[in-house]
Amino acid sequence: LRTIGVHNTTSFLRNPDLQEKAFLALLSKNKWLLRKEIAKYEGAVINGIYITESGILAAAHLGGVRTVKRFFRSNGERYFRDAYGTSIVSYMKAFGGYDTEFIEANKHASI
Repeated sequence: LRTIGVHNTTSFLRNPDLQEKAFLALLSKNKWLLRKEIAKYEGAVINGIYITESGILAAAHLGGVRTVKRFFRSNGERYFRDAYGTSIVSYMKAFGGYDTEFIEANKHASI
């Protein structure tokens, strides 16, 4: 949250509008950080997963940009699971195919 300008988590958790802005800012920042992977892998199939921009962004939301890059560098062999066992692979599948054209890639995105 700090990377997109949120420094007070208490007020953040009490403000749904701020949460929405933060989510969009994070998507914009992640889209910029993952622009090379999106360009290279969108439309590919890796380990049976059809790769889309929205799936990549969802995976980054769950596990972070580094884990998504690690997934692609390992050709899908290494992937992150959160504390509940949810994997970035499941997010790529579940959230693949959504329209993300309205999200602008922005290195300096913030709220």
